[in-house]
Amino acid sequence: MAEHVPLLPGTLDLLILKAVSLGPQHGYGVLLRIGQISRQALVIEQGALYPALYRLEHQGLIESEWGISDNNRRAKFYRLTAKGRERLQTETAGWQRLVEAMAAALGARSEEV
Repeated sequence: MAEHVPLLPGTLDLLILKAVSLGPQHGYGVLLRIGQISRQALVIEQGALYPALYRLEHQGLIESEWGISDNNRRAKFYRLTAKGRERLQTETAGWQRLVEAMAAALGARSEEV
């Protein structure tokens, strides 16, 4: 089991967009998928997830449709919209630039400066 890492501010929306981009999911499925794609390092509380899903749907980044879950319960299934796909690409590119910059900064040695 991976050690849990704290979620950085502003990352929940991006994680939800990524999780939903891999295929439609109901709310609890989004939680499980984020755990899966982060190798169980990121744990999202349901109390944070559902307001974020509502916010992303209100912004037009995801859309929902009622369906039946694997355990035969009625559930809202979320999927990415075209606008959400654009946001995911933009945010992913920004995070990749940040990760590269941080890696360079943290890997700097005194003889290089």
